Amino acid sequence: MSEFDPTPQDTKEVLDLPAPNDGEESAKQSPSIAKTSIARWYAVQVASSCEKKVKATLEQRAVTLGVSNRILEIEIPQTPAVNLKKDGSRQATEDKVFPGYVLVRMILDEDTMMAVRSTPNVINFVGAEDRRATGKARGHIKPRPLSRQEVNRIFKRAAEKKAVVKLDVEEGDQIVVTSGPFKDYQGEVIEVSGERNKLKALLSIFGRETPVELEFSQITKQN
Repeated sequence: MSEFDPTPQDTKEVLDLPAPNDGEESAKQSPSIAKTSIARWYAVQVASSCEKKVKATLEQRAVTLGVSNRILEIEIPQTPAVNLKKDGSRQATEDKVFPGYVLVRMILDEDTMMAVRSTPNVINFVGAEDRRATGKARGHIKPRPLSRQEVNRIFKRAAEKKAVVKLDVEEGDQIVVTSGPFKDYQGEVIEVSGERNKLKALLSIFGRETPVELEFSQITKQN
C-alpha cells in the first residue's frame, strides 16, 4: 500500500482543512498529541471486509461520544467495476481502492483518537511507531496525517467513472468468443492482462493455432 508511506512528512505537504465549530475543542490534551483545531485525513486499518461496518459504527459513536464536531468525514474510496459471469451476464459492483482501510477526516486529540481506536473491527491508525525511551516494549502507533498529494491521488482514483471489467479467467481456461470478427471461435487462454481488461487466446484459424488478443467483454468462459 504505497500511498500510506509511514515515514514522516514535511508539514507543508499535510492537508490542513479548517473544521466547523473551530475553537470549541476543550478536551484536555496529552503531551503526545499536539493541540490543534485543524482537520486532517488519516488512514485507519480495519478487519477484512469490515469497512462499511466500521464506517457506520464510527459515525454513530462520534455522535454518542460527543465528538461529531471533530470526526468530520469517514470515507471508503471505491471505483466502479463490472463482473462478467460464466453465462455472459454482467453484474455492476464497486471495488474498494484500498481494501482493509477507511479514511477519516478529523481533529486529532485524545478523545477522537480513542473513539476511532475503540471502534469494533478497527486495527489501528496508519502511522509510525512511537518507540519508548527505555525498555524493550513496543511503543504505540502515532497517527500520521496523509499528505495533500496522497489525498488527491486517492480521491482521484475513486472519482474515475470508467468501470473495470473483471472476469474469473486464467491461463489454460477454455473460452468462446461472443463478439467481434472471431465470434463463435473457441480457444484456450494463454495470457491474462487484468489491468488492461484483455487476454490472449489460441484460436484455430484456417487449421492453425493463432494467438489473438481479445477484450474481456468479447468472451465467455466455458464450463
